[in-house]
Amino acid sequence: MQSVTLNNGVEMPILGFGVFQIPAEETEQAVTDALAAGYRLLDTAASYQNEESVGRAIKNSGIPREELFVTTKLYVQDAPAEENTKRAFETSLNKLGLDYLDLYLMHQPYGDVYGQWRAMENLHRAGRVKAIGVANFYPDRLLDLVINNEVTPAVNQIETHPFFQRTTDQELMREHGVQVQSWGGFAEGKNDLFTNPVLSEIGEKHGKSVAQVVLRWLTQREIVAIPKSVRPERMAENLDIFDFELTDDQMAAIATLETGGSLFFDHHDPAMVNWLSARRLDG
Repeated sequence: MQSVTLNNGVEMPILGFGVFQIPAEETEQAVTDALAAGYRLLDTAASYQNEESVGRAIKNSGIPREELFVTTKLYVQDAPAEENTKRAFETSLNKLGLDYLDLYLMHQPYGDVYGQWRAMENLHRAGRVKAIGVANFYPDRLLDLVINNEVTPAVNQIETHPFFQRTTDQELMREHGVQVQSWGGFAEGKNDLFTNPVLSEIGEKHGKSVAQVVLRWLTQREIVAIPKSVRPERMAENLDIFDFELTDDQMAAIATLETGGSLFFDHHDPAMVNWLSARRLDG
């Protein structure tokens, strides 16, 4: 497994396993299978409602804690955000059954972002989490956070796939020492990704699937990827991407697939801002 070095020196696997949209009742088995396949980076979130299942799989795996890299995410908190962020962190940690996190991300760029970030900085200073970061922050919001706070986010987890490549965003993040992590790497199959002729032709030349080509494209750009699957054979396939390399011409061909926008939702859309800001988690 290859890794990236975060801005505070922490090593993070470049390929991991995500559990978004896996029902809680299926998550424990999925994570168990992923760990057996060789994944060591696990990505969940309070809003996924499956942290307890992830925790049970970790506990039952017998894998030493120091060999794992566990990420979860803070959802938008009510005021006082600083106090409620600490409470939300403890809730997630308890559900996961862990003593510390490797990475804690602010899931959405809404609410009292500064209050939430101050609490996360304090958790980081106290050693409760090895690295802190954000998700879904566009460059303007990310730069505002970087400029006006002591700790620069180690990671920004954003929608990144062949149809929304985030090249310019990655350049800005690299300039400020923020690691890009992809969510939706397969675009959930939108735009017929898995039968795309450009990706299919590249896969045929390497004897690889379209999914493997996409993951290789992401990791070759030094972007951390967290593909999801509930099928053990697909989990193993997704890990098998480090024995080939895309050529410059192939990378350029994939670059032509850019559509220039999200395939899911726009964080600048007032209706989406209202919906995400109003949503609250149970418990």
